[in-house]
Amino acid sequence: MSHASGRARYTVALAGNPNTGKTTVFNALTGLRQHTGNWPGKTVAVAEGVYVHEGVSYRVVDLPGTYSLLSTSPEEEAARDFICFGGADVTVVVTDATCLERNLNLVLQITEMTPKVVVCLNLVDEAERKHVFVDAKELSAELGVPVAPTVARTGQGIPELMDNVAAVASGHVVTRPLQVTYGREVEALVACIESSLREVVPKAAPWLSPRWVALRLIDGDPGLIRAIDAALDGQVPPDVNPRRVTRSVVAKGGIPA
Repeated sequence: MSHASGRARYTVALAGNPNTGKTTVFNALTGLRQHTGNWPGKTVAVAEGVYVHEGVSYRVVDLPGTYSLLSTSPEEEAARDFICFGGADVTVVVTDATCLERNLNLVLQITEMTPKVVVCLNLVDEAERKHVFVDAKELSAELGVPVAPTVARTGQGIPELMDNVAAVASGHVVTRPLQVTYGREVEALVACIESSLREVVPKAAPWLSPRWVALRLIDGDPGLIRAIDAALDGQVPPDVNPRRVTRSVVAKGGIPA
C-alpha cells in the first residue's frame, strides 16, 4: 500500500460493515485527495486520502468493509492488521443508524483492540424516515467513545466528526470504552496474562490494549501471535504463555479443572 501523504500528523483508520456508507464518509472527508491500490501481498483493494482540519493534516485509510475482525478472510485480516499494527492514531467505525444493532459487534471488537475510537453514526436521515431515532449522547455514554451523527451524502455532521477525531487523536478527549466480559474462567486467565503485559504493551505498542493482546494470546492464532510479538519487539514475557498461565490459575482455584 502506498501512502497518500508522509507528512500527515495523524493517521485515521476508517472501518465499518459493508453498506454503511463508509466509502461516502471517506469521500466526504478526503474529497479528491485520494487514490487506491492493493494491500501488500493481498488482492484486497484499499483507498487512502488526506484532509486538513483546523490546520492539522490527517491521513485516512479506508479499510475493507467487514462484519467481524475475528475470522480469516483476506479482507478481515487486512482490516484487523491495519488497526492493530498500521500505526493508526484513531479508528473511525462507520455504522448504519437504520440497523445499528447489527453494527455494534464490530464496534465492540475494535474498542477491545484500541481505546482511540470514534463512532460515525451515518444515515441518520434514513433512520428518521423509518422512525428510528438514536440518542447519540446516550450511545456515546454507553460505549465510552465519541459518537458523531452524520449524513455523509450531504456532508451533514462531517465537521463534527472531524472535531471528534481531532480530540481523540490529540489526547484532548480520553475514551473509556465499554468492556465486554467473558465469564469467570476466561476473565481469570485474562487477568493473569494482562498483568504481565501492562508494562510491556504501553511502551512498545501504546495503541494496543493489553487486555486485547491477552485475549488474542488465549485464542492462539499463530500468525496473529507472531505479529503481536513483532509489534512488542519480541518482549512478550515468557510467563504469559497461555498454557502455563492456565495451569497456574487452575492451581490457585481460579478455573475448574
